[in-house]
Amino acid sequence: MFFVVAPGVIAFAVPWWMTGWETRPAPPYWLPLRVAGALFVVAGTTVLVQAFVRFVREGAGTPAPVAPTERLVVGGLYRHVRNPMYLAVLSVIIGQALIFWRPSLLAYAAVVAVAFVAFVRWYEEPVLADRYGAHYTAYRRAVPGWWPRRRPWKPGEPGQS
Repeated sequence: MFFVVAPGVIAFAVPWWMTGWETRPAPPYWLPLRVAGALFVVAGTTVLVQAFVRFVREGAGTPAPVAPTERLVVGGLYRHVRNPMYLAVLSVIIGQALIFWRPSLLAYAAVVAVAFVAFVRWYEEPVLADRYGAHYTAYRRAVPGWWPRRRPWKPGEPGQS
Protein backbone atom coordinates (compact mmCIF):
# COMPACT_ATOMS: atom_id res chain seq x y z
CA MET A 1 0.00 0.00 0.00
CA PHE A 2 2.76 2.46 0.98
CA PHE A 3 4.59 1.62 -2.27
CA VAL A 4 1.60 2.76 -4.31
CA VAL A 5 0.75 5.77 -2.19
CA ALA A 6 4.13 7.44 -1.57
CA PRO A 7 6.43 6.94 -4.55
CA GLY A 8 3.53 6.04 -6.84
CA VAL A 9 1.84 9.38 -6.31
CA ILE A 10 5.03 11.45 -6.41
CA ALA A 11 6.69 9.65 -9.35
CA PHE A 12 3.69 8.77 -11.49
CA ALA A 13 0.34 10.31 -10.47
CA VAL A 14 1.51 13.92 -10.16
CA PRO A 15 3.49 13.85 -13.44
CA TRP A 16 0.45 12.34 -15.14
CA TRP A 17 -1.77 15.04 -13.63
CA MET A 18 0.68 17.72 -14.79
CA THR A 19 1.10 16.42 -18.35
CA GLY A 20 -1.54 13.81 -19.13
CA TRP A 21 1.55 11.92 -20.32
CA GLU A 22 1.12 13.66 -23.62
CA THR A 23 4.27 13.98 -25.66
CA ARG A 24 5.04 17.40 -27.05
CA PRO A 25 6.63 17.68 -30.47
CA ALA A 26 10.38 17.94 -30.04
CA PRO A 27 13.25 18.58 -32.41
CA PRO A 28 14.74 15.47 -34.07
CA TYR A 29 17.90 15.70 -31.95
CA TRP A 30 15.72 15.07 -28.87
CA LEU A 31 15.23 11.35 -29.70
CA PRO A 32 18.38 10.20 -27.83
CA LEU A 33 17.20 12.15 -24.78
CA ARG A 34 13.80 10.46 -24.97
CA VAL A 35 15.54 7.08 -25.05
CA ALA A 36 17.64 8.15 -22.05
CA GLY A 37 14.43 9.23 -20.32
CA ALA A 38 12.91 5.80 -20.85
CA LEU A 39 16.04 4.23 -19.33
CA PHE A 40 15.74 6.60 -16.34
CA VAL A 41 12.12 5.52 -15.79
CA VAL A 42 12.91 1.81 -16.06
CA ALA A 43 16.00 2.07 -13.85
CA GLY A 44 14.22 4.18 -11.25
CA THR A 45 11.22 1.86 -11.11
CA THR A 46 13.52 -1.17 -10.81
CA VAL A 47 15.43 0.44 -7.94
CA LEU A 48 12.17 1.28 -6.15
CA VAL A 49 10.90 -2.29 -6.37
CA GLN A 50 14.25 -3.75 -5.27
CA ALA A 51 14.48 -1.34 -2.33
CA PHE A 52 10.97 -2.18 -1.11
CA VAL A 53 11.75 -5.90 -1.32
CA ARG A 54 15.01 -5.32 0.59
CA PHE A 55 13.12 -3.47 3.35
CA VAL A 56 10.85 -6.47 3.80
CA ARG A 57 13.50 -9.18 3.55
CA GLU A 58 16.55 -7.58 5.17
CA GLY A 59 14.89 -5.09 7.49
CA ALA A 60 11.77 -7.08 8.43
CA GLY A 61 9.57 -4.03 7.92
CA THR A 62 8.72 -1.34 5.39
CA PRO A 63 9.96 2.12 4.42
CA ALA A 64 6.72 3.54 5.85
CA PRO A 65 7.21 5.41 9.14
CA VAL A 66 4.15 3.60 10.55
CA ALA A 67 5.76 0.17 9.97
CA PRO A 68 9.54 0.69 10.27
CA THR A 69 12.15 -2.00 9.88
CA GLU A 70 13.42 -4.02 12.82
CA ARG A 71 16.96 -3.88 11.42
CA LEU A 72 18.81 -1.13 9.56
CA VAL A 73 18.82 -1.86 5.83
CA VAL A 74 22.41 -1.67 4.54
CA GLY A 75 22.51 -4.24 1.72
CA GLY A 76 22.23 -3.98 -2.04
CA LEU A 77 22.24 -0.42 -3.34
CA TYR A 78 22.24 0.81 0.27
CA ARG A 79 25.93 -0.17 0.33
CA HIS A 80 26.57 2.58 -2.24
CA VAL A 81 24.16 5.37 -1.21
CA ARG A 82 21.86 5.90 1.77
CA ASN A 83 18.88 7.19 -0.19
CA PRO A 84 18.41 5.08 -3.33
CA MET A 85 14.62 5.23 -3.19
CA TYR A 86 14.54 9.02 -3.23
CA LEU A 87 17.06 9.06 -6.08
CA ALA A 88 14.95 6.49 -7.93
CA VAL A 89 11.82 8.64 -7.65
CA LEU A 90 13.77 11.62 -9.01
CA SER A 91 15.07 9.44 -11.84
CA VAL A 92 11.51 8.49 -12.82
CA ILE A 93 10.35 12.12 -12.81
CA ILE A 94 13.35 13.33 -14.83
CA GLY A 95 12.90 10.43 -17.22
CA GLN A 96 9.30 11.45 -17.85
CA ALA A 97 10.40 15.05 -18.45
CA LEU A 98 12.76 13.81 -21.15
CA ILE A 99 10.28 11.38 -22.70
CA PHE A 100 7.41 13.87 -22.87
CA TRP A 101 9.53 16.98 -23.56
CA ARG A 102 8.11 18.71 -20.47
CA PRO A 103 10.37 21.21 -18.67
CA SER A 104 7.63 21.63 -16.06
CA LEU A 105 8.51 18.14 -14.83
CA LEU A 106 12.14 19.21 -14.37
CA ALA A 107 10.92 22.06 -12.16
CA TYR A 108 8.72 19.58 -10.28
CA ALA A 109 11.74 17.27 -9.84
CA ALA A 110 13.70 20.18 -8.32
CA VAL A 111 10.91 20.88 -5.83
CA VAL A 112 10.66 17.19 -4.95
CA ALA A 113 14.46 16.99 -4.50
CA VAL A 114 14.42 19.90 -2.03
CA ALA A 115 11.55 18.27 -0.13
CA PHE A 116 13.39 14.93 -0.01
CA VAL A 117 16.62 16.48 1.28
CA ALA A 118 14.72 18.43 3.95
CA PHE A 119 12.72 15.35 5.02
CA VAL A 120 15.85 13.21 5.26
CA ARG A 121 17.84 15.86 7.13
CA TRP A 122 15.25 16.94 9.68
CA TYR A 123 13.14 13.83 10.14
CA GLU A 124 14.63 10.61 8.82
CA GLU A 125 18.24 10.95 9.97
CA PRO A 126 17.36 11.84 13.60
CA VAL A 127 14.81 9.01 13.76
CA LEU A 128 17.28 6.48 12.37
CA ALA A 129 19.99 7.71 14.74
CA ASP A 130 17.63 7.23 17.70
CA ARG A 131 16.43 3.82 16.51
CA TYR A 132 19.74 2.25 15.40
CA GLY A 133 22.33 4.24 17.38
CA ALA A 134 26.00 3.54 16.71
CA HIS A 135 25.20 1.20 13.81
CA TYR A 136 23.48 4.01 11.92
CA THR A 137 26.19 6.52 12.87
CA ALA A 138 28.88 4.24 11.40
CA TYR A 139 26.78 3.62 8.29
CA ARG A 140 26.07 7.33 7.85
CA ARG A 141 29.74 8.17 8.22
CA ALA A 142 30.76 5.57 5.60
CA VAL A 143 28.00 5.81 2.98
CA PRO A 144 27.10 9.10 1.27
CA GLY A 145 23.49 10.21 1.34
CA TRP A 146 23.06 11.44 -2.21
CA TRP A 147 26.09 10.68 -4.40
CA PRO A 148 26.84 6.94 -4.65
CA ARG A 149 30.25 5.66 -3.71
CA ARG A 150 32.00 3.46 -6.27
CA ARG A 151 32.88 0.51 -4.09
CA PRO A 152 30.16 -1.03 -1.92
CA TRP A 153 30.55 -0.40 1.79
CA LYS A 154 30.92 -3.40 4.05
CA PRO A 155 29.72 -3.17 7.65
CA GLY A 156 32.70 -2.62 9.91
CA GLU A 157 34.66 -0.89 7.14
CA PRO A 158 35.67 2.63 8.17
CA GLY A 159 35.40 5.81 6.14
CA GLN A 160 33.98 6.88 2.86
CA SER A 161 35.24 6.10 -0.63
